[in-house]
Amino acid sequence: MGQQGLGATALRACLMASAAAMVICGQAHAEGDANDGAVGLEEVVVTAQKRATNLQDTPIAISAMTSDDLQARHVQSIEDLGDGSIPSLRVAPFFARNSALTIGMRGIGALGDANQPARDQAVGVYINGVYLGRAQGLGSAMYDVERIEVLKGPQGTLFGRNTEGGAVSIVTRAPSGEFGMRTAVGYGDYNAYKAETHIDLPAFHDVSVKIDGLVSKRDGTTTNPTSSGQPDFNSYDKSGVQIEALWRATDRFNVDYAFDDSHDATTPYYVQLLKKGALALAPLMPLQPDRAKRANVGVPMQPSVGNTWGHRLTLDWKLSDDLELKTISSYRKLSQTQFDNAEEVLSVFAPNGNFSRYSIARVYQDQSSHEFQVIGRLPQIEYVAGAFYYRENVRDNAQTPNSLQWNATGTAYTTLSLDLNTVPFDRASHVTTTSYGVFGQAVWTPPVLNEALHVTVGGRATTDKKKGSLDTVNGALPAYVDANKITVTGTIPLDKSWSHFDPLVTVAYDVTDDINVYGRWSTGYKAGGANSRSLTYRAFSPETVSMYEIGVKSEFWNRRARLNVSAYSGELKDAQVDFSVIILNNNRGTLETTNAATGKTKGVDIDVAVVPLEGLTLSAAYAYTDVKLSKAFNPFTNAQATIYPLYTPKNTGSVTIDYERPALGASFSAHIDGAWSDGQYTSTTDPTLSDSAFLVNARLALSDIKLNGDSSTLQLSLWSRNLLDEAHAFLKNTNAALGTYGIYNEPRTFGVEASVKF
Repeated sequence: MGQQGLGATALRACLMASAAAMVICGQAHAEGDANDGAVGLEEVVVTAQKRATNLQDTPIAISAMTSDDLQARHVQSIEDLGDGSIPSLRVAPFFARNSALTIGMRGIGALGDANQPARDQAVGVYINGVYLGRAQGLGSAMYDVERIEVLKGPQGTLFGRNTEGGAVSIVTRAPSGEFGMRTAVGYGDYNAYKAETHIDLPAFHDVSVKIDGLVSKRDGTTTNPTSSGQPDFNSYDKSGVQIEALWRATDRFNVDYAFDDSHDATTPYYVQLLKKGALALAPLMPLQPDRAKRANVGVPMQPSVGNTWGHRLTLDWKLSDDLELKTISSYRKLSQTQFDNAEEVLSVFAPNGNFSRYSIARVYQDQSSHEFQVIGRLPQIEYVAGAFYYRENVRDNAQTPNSLQWNATGTAYTTLSLDLNTVPFDRASHVTTTSYGVFGQAVWTPPVLNEALHVTVGGRATTDKKKGSLDTVNGALPAYVDANKITVTGTIPLDKSWSHFDPLVTVAYDVTDDINVYGRWSTGYKAGGANSRSLTYRAFSPETVSMYEIGVKSEFWNRRARLNVSAYSGELKDAQVDFSVIILNNNRGTLETTNAATGKTKGVDIDVAVVPLEGLTLSAAYAYTDVKLSKAFNPFTNAQATIYPLYTPKNTGSVTIDYERPALGASFSAHIDGAWSDGQYTSTTDPTLSDSAFLVNARLALSDIKLNGDSSTLQLSLWSRNLLDEAHAFLKNTNAALGTYGIYNEPRTFGVEASVKF
């Protein structure tokens, strides 16, 4: 549900209030009722159950953000949702790299290392029904989004593999068949600029075509002090185009084809040394305990470039009013380079020694998927059934040369000349994943209790296969012990398969037309795999979760107020845990992933929205999450280790205010939102908590300014993200030798936009 916000003082007071007072996530916009002109909340339509339903009638904890919500927050990619606007959804970059995103929900799913070809995330991301298999590419700019649905908790039945934490479903606007164009341009600080256009062409022979194009670019927010014109830290350059054609062949048969091509070039966040460790520091490496505007030393750097493109073909055939067949087929390709030289503070000082590890990693992937759905209705029963097939090929490699050299006293440095053709690969691997499954779900409304009782039963059977190998370790063929306990030099194979069944049972009851309660039991799992940063490449098994949830969805005050509450308790088994070791003066380091822990997660999600008067919408959301994991055996220390849940603050919340009224013959709107969260762990074996956070976004807009009669309108807006310029380290780790280091959020950004609609 989208959230609209409050002013800074009131906002902080509200966020610090009790959980009961802070409940909300209403996608709540004031609107006039067509029949009586009453003020109320608009209906939110979602497709979480593979058919269009009212969010309030759907027995799942869901947050939905519309295009207006995204525009109000100046959201350009999934990474921007990391500001906490949907409290239970946690989005973070992979360490300093915003070229790969880790996504968690309800304490499940976030990864310490998102760069693993043979490893999957636990929160599935879908665009128009197409599953995106890699963490890379998720930071690309989004095309003309109609809404984003965030489904909380296991979605193993209808959404399938790797949705044990939940699913993020992105839906874009389809061609309308009527001519129209929306074009926007904008400029902001840090030399940011943006241009996008969306063109709807009139239907021709029942074929409607829509074209979306965008460019968005910004310089870095932390200066890289070099004299050779190297880019600064935390810059981006996003562009892309999408073409979609919808053929309405008959009243009952549609063919929808889309092609998209995206380019996403970013530089990493800057890593700062916050507290000294046991080792001496070079004079040019002082501590930086606050968000830095300028790095201590300048480093060679080039943008990490992600290029993704893909095809989608959706066929929709309504055989009758009660039976629909649907297929979604796609092919996608991704190439992602990751040039990360943001971690010079993690180097050990030695007189005349080399330092500043330059991580040069590459990921290449292609995927194809096919889903077949049967959506039908019988007396008292609505059902969905189908089959899913997915196949991907992924390969990666990495080099980690040093890029700088100290003088004898650490008071100056020089840049090393790098020829990557002579730098050995630290690692290289490849894997082919094949997944297929069948699923079904039925909702039975028995002819009793005025048909207020609804019972849902579903299940999905899935098989995953992964076949590949670790091809290079430390610049050479790896050596390993085979099944016959013989040491072998050669690629280490991976050839594993796993099968899993995920059931679902939901009982829902309509207390009144406006109050619905439900109880739900569901399961989910994340596929097994292997870790390419490991020296052994040993396989690990799937991770599973079983979750119970109860909830109430209600509207009252003549649909001027909405309150949704859900409480859950889940049990994790065979949790995939990363154990790492930093080897000083060795650029590679080593990571092992094992099924080392069990755990429990419990919490509450509360969403509220209210329209106290015409044009004013207040909304808020709160999420409480408590995760406890068992101790687990650390293969590097040969001892039991305490395991910490990643990117899971215990308390998070957001509050929003939206106000809209006629002004100067147009429409004036004001938006302010704030989000607050506790600190979080960012390493599975490190008890260091990140900083708590409090972020405020705001936007003012004058819309519907007439340009040419009623045929075209202009919108002018002023926006800001992190309006109060709040600084917090969203990642913090501690190493006894190196000290405590962290990565800070972006500073305040702001800009102006003009948009014309024909």
